[in-house]
Amino acid sequence: MAMPQVSALTPRCAEPALPGTWKLAPGRAITLEPREAGVFKVAHGQLWATFDGPHAGRLDESGDFFLGAGQTMRLQPGQRLVVEAWNEGCPAYFSWDPVVVPVHRMQWADIVQPLSDLRLALVFGGHAVARLFTGVGQIGWQSLFGPRISAEERVCTRHGVGA
Repeated sequence: MAMPQVSALTPRCAEPALPGTWKLAPGRAITLEPREAGVFKVAHGQLWATFDGPHAGRLDESGDFFLGAGQTMRLQPGQRLVVEAWNEGCPAYFSWDPVVVPVHRMQWADIVQPLSDLRLALVFGGHAVARLFTGVGQIGWQSLFGPRISAEERVCTRHGVGA
């Protein structure tokens, strides 16, 4: 009686070379805690994914998911996801990509409002500088030439009023 080959009894895994993915060996688990929103995608194999609680819904909803190749999950910042390779004897490959934030295109309104604010700031700043120089000039004048006496006050003092 011929003995069957050992390789025929063991499950074979076609391990593809998948650039841009992480390999998760069987029986191993990894915890993902993203700082930004992203998409978790199974590239090859199967994964068991568990979200940290508390879980909303019925009591039997535990937050566990089984994902196969091509399936995705959206992850939010601060969520905690534990994943484990579910294939017996075969690794799983997955990727996590941040969600692309659309770039804000500059428009005229984005320029006009700051220019208007700057114009107001320059006008108010100019008035403040003018008042500052006027005050400093008056203080300097009074310190050099004494107190200012108006023409009205001079007339009154000549006639003996206010002396």
